[in-house]
Amino acid sequence: MVIFGFGFFLAFLKRYEFSSTGFNLLIVVLGVQCSMLIDLIFHLPYKNVLDRVAEATVSVTAVVISAGTVLGKTNPVQLILMTVVEMIVFRTSRWINSTFLQVPGKISVMHAPLFGAYFGLAISSRFSEPSPRSEKNASTPKSDLLSMLGTLFLWVFWPSFNSILVANHNERAICNTYFTLAASTVTAFALSALTTKDGRFRMTHIRSAALAGGVAVAYTAQSIKYPWIAMILGQLASVITVLGSYCLQRCLNPAFKIHDASGVHFTFGLPSVLGAFVQEVLFIVNNGTNSPRLVYAVVVHIAAFCLTISVALIVGFITGSILSLKLFKTIPVSKYFDDQFYWEVSFNVKLNVWECM
Repeated sequence: MVIFGFGFFLAFLKRYEFSSTGFNLLIVVLGVQCSMLIDLIFHLPYKNVLDRVAEATVSVTAVVISAGTVLGKTNPVQLILMTVVEMIVFRTSRWINSTFLQVPGKISVMHAPLFGAYFGLAISSRFSEPSPRSEKNASTPKSDLLSMLGTLFLWVFWPSFNSILVANHNERAICNTYFTLAASTVTAFALSALTTKDGRFRMTHIRSAALAGGVAVAYTAQSIKYPWIAMILGQLASVITVLGSYCLQRCLNPAFKIHDASGVHFTFGLPSVLGAFVQEVLFIVNNGTNSPRLVYAVVVHIAAFCLTISVALIVGFITGSILSLKLFKTIPVSKYFDDQFYWEVSFNVKLNVWECM
C-alpha cells in the first residue's frame, strides 16, 4: 500500500513520474529502517518483529505525505535527511504522547497523516514557489490516470491501514473505514460535478476526496458503533477536501507563501483535524455519564493533538530552513518538477511508449 499506492498517487506531474515513484520507494525503505533502529537504540518495549515492521510502515506514511508537499522541489539528499529527521521527531512525539499523556500506542501512531501534513507544509514554506507559468507544474490525462491508479490501491487497502495495529484486526475498524471511504467517494463525485462550470468530474477532486474519509476515521474506526455515523464522517471529510482545495489554494497558501504541490493540506491535514474533533465528540457522547474523569480525558486528547501539530510545525520549519541552505545544492526554480535532472530518461522515447500503450 505505502510503496505502490503512494508512489503512483504522487505521479500526477507530467515530467516527474520517475522521481515520484522511485524516490517514494527510497523514502519508505529508509524510513522503516530508521523506525526499527530507533526502537532498538532507545530500548523500547519488545514487540513481535512483524508488529514492529507494521508499526514502522504506518509511521513512515508521515514522511511520504510530507514529501508530497515538496514534490519536485527537493533532491535525493534533502529527502534522505528529511526522512531521518522526521522519523526521529515523529517517534519522539509519539513517545511523549504515550509516556506523559497516556495516549494508547495505536492512537498515537494514527497521528501520522496529521504530523506528516503539517511537517511538510512547514518545510514547503522555506522553498521558493514555482512560477505560475511553469509548464512542468501540470498533469496530463495519462499522469492523472497513474495517480488515480495509486488512489484506487490506497482506497482498497486503507481499511487494513486503520486496523492493522488494532487487536485481532478489529472487524468494526475495517467496516467503519470502508463506510467512510464509500461515503466520501460518492460525495466527491457529487461535489466535483457541482463545482465545475460544465458539470464534468475533475480527476483532482476524486483522487483527493475519495481518501479523505479513511484519513478522518483513523482515530475512531474501532469506536464508532453505527454505520451511519461513519458515513456522515466520510461525507464531511469529502466536503472539507473539495471545498478546501478552493479556499486554501486561492487564499491561505498565497498568504503564507506556501506551495502545496500535492494538495496534502486538504487531502490529509484537514481530514485529520476533523477526525480528531469527531474523536472528542464521540468520546463525550459515549462516556458522558459513566466517566468521572471525562474532562481530564478530553483535555489529554486535545493536548496530544496540539502537541503533535506544534512539534510538526516547529521542527518542520527548522528542517526546511536547513534543507534550503546552499550546502544541500537546492534545486533552482527553473529545474522544479523535472525527472531529467536525476534520471537517465529520454522524454521523446517516454512519450512514444505512452502513445503505444
